[in-house]
Amino acid sequence: MLQRIKKIDGIIVIVLLLLMAVSMLSIYSVTHGRAEDGFHIQMAQYYAAGFVVFFGLSLFDYRILVRYAIYIYILGIGILVLVSLFGTVKFGARAWLEIGGFSFQPAELFKLILILALSALLVRLGRSQLRFWRDVVPLSLVGLLPFGIVILQNDMGNALSYMVILVGLLWIGRIKASHALIGLLIAGGAFGAFVYSYINYHEQTADFLSATIGREHFIKRFDPWLVPERASSDDSYQTRNARIAIGSGGLSGEGYLEGSSVQSNKIPVLYSDAIFAQIAEEFGFIGAAVLLMLFFILIHRMILFALECKDKAGPFLIIGIIAMLLYQILENIGAYIGLMPLTGITLPFISFGGTSVLINMASMGIAMSVHIYGRDVEEELPVPAMYF
Repeated sequence: MLQRIKKIDGIIVIVLLLLMAVSMLSIYSVTHGRAEDGFHIQMAQYYAAGFVVFFGLSLFDYRILVRYAIYIYILGIGILVLVSLFGTVKFGARAWLEIGGFSFQPAELFKLILILALSALLVRLGRSQLRFWRDVVPLSLVGLLPFGIVILQNDMGNALSYMVILVGLLWIGRIKASHALIGLLIAGGAFGAFVYSYINYHEQTADFLSATIGREHFIKRFDPWLVPERASSDDSYQTRNARIAIGSGGLSGEGYLEGSSVQSNKIPVLYSDAIFAQIAEEFGFIGAAVLLMLFFILIHRMILFALECKDKAGPFLIIGIIAMLLYQILENIGAYIGLMPLTGITLPFISFGGTSVLINMASMGIAMSVHIYGRDVEEELPVPAMYF
């Protein structure tokens, strides 16, 4: 056990501690003296639990999780169905389960479950190159099932993360270039057609989303992004003021606790998914660049873990985790600078939220487990009792 502990990567631990410090400072800045005063203390508690999860999973052989990934996946699907039936609605999405006063988002947890399931299936397929009907289609269905469930819960942010994870793992799993090109053309064409229709036939598209399929919540997300001139002041209030805050930060920022927009409470739930606006306004471009550099170091270390891993499943797990984190970072920041739609995705390790912190710390624990155990002699996974 002591030898395993010594293998824990110190750089990862230091970066996680720095991200925790940034998170607590940022949350304190936007909550002190308000109804949410004390959230930074709660965040410290979430991080304390997160580090327990991180070190626990670091010392736990990830190959055991891979062996039972199929059963974990089935259990996860069952929990997502429970959310659809009994979940609590917050911010327009039915995405929370409340048990004894404790609230959590199963869709967040399922990102890791999906990474485990797809990685296990890719290892068991053992292809030098994926075949379309026998490999790509079944793997895609494994990702599309939770996507469909979660999109029906109005949780577009987490649903899209499943697709990003699926694409990342299909790519590293050696999908044929022709299949990848066809998929990109279909996806790009569908996306382009949607954007064109939404902009040029806004009324008809909005009617379809709201009246036909009951997704009026999506209109509030798409309008400020694609047709800001048609968006209501309420729908565009958060993103508009966030962009003002980000722009006013300049090079070095307005100073900690001195941000003119964030301290005047012009941005709703700033401590959650809009926390980047506080960092950009009070610490400026330099502060935002430092934060992105911390993310880069984290991802760079994980890539090194994948390259040194001798086990087949390890690189798949790490690529899935990297895809998950990159999507969250780019989507969160992109939404507040006008490049992406607002989906409610949190900024990893920074935004307030127990579920988000625990899942992100768990993902780093799994990556660390790959680093510790993946350099051992490769072991073949046993044939599963259930195959799908």
